[in-house]
Amino acid sequence: MTRRTLVAGSLVLALSLAGCAGEAAPDGPASETVEITDAWVKAADEGMTAGFGVLANSGAEATVVSAESDVAGSLELHETVASETGEMLMQEVAGGFVLPEGGELSLEPGGSHLMFMDLAEPLRPGDEVEVTLTFSDESTFTFSAPVKDYSGANENYGGSEEQEHGEHEEGEHAEHEHGGDGQGGSASDDRRGQTTGARSEPR
Repeated sequence: MTRRTLVAGSLVLALSLAGCAGEAAPDGPASETVEITDAWVKAADEGMTAGFGVLANSGAEATVVSAESDVAGSLELHETVASETGEMLMQEVAGGFVLPEGGELSLEPGGSHLMFMDLAEPLRPGDEVEVTLTFSDESTFTFSAPVKDYSGANENYGGSEEQEHGEHEEGEHAEHEHGGDGQGGSASDDRRGQTTGARSEPR
């Protein structure tokens, strides 16, 4: 083996190692590596409503553990689960929203979402809602989401005494069905025309 061959081989190895190092996830708090796009909140007069968007994570695995907003008494992180009878129900996520390294999580009707409880005021189309997310590393960021009319899935956020929402007692938290009206609408259909995005603001 000639010296030229050895040198060439060393250069190839060095470049390969440099490439691997360049692909490592950015180091830092989750608030600096997570963004949200296509954020929006469903219009509602009172009671409850939900917020949606796509959380994208360019860093190491991150977990959203809580959320808050001045327009609601509290916010909960919700997911869709199947009951013993096969009915799709909404319930609070145990452990929070996990964002894989370099991955994303879609918050959408019929799936995971932010649940606004005890609205402090009506949310009208065109309003802007600020939401603050807190991660497991205690970092936070705030984003703004527009309020939009949405009736494609005939969701019910106000509820009635005959409905249930996840594991809450009857009449306390009404069932709401995101995209579950049996008409087979896809998530992309649900978000059609809802292209407004929001960028995170680390704190």
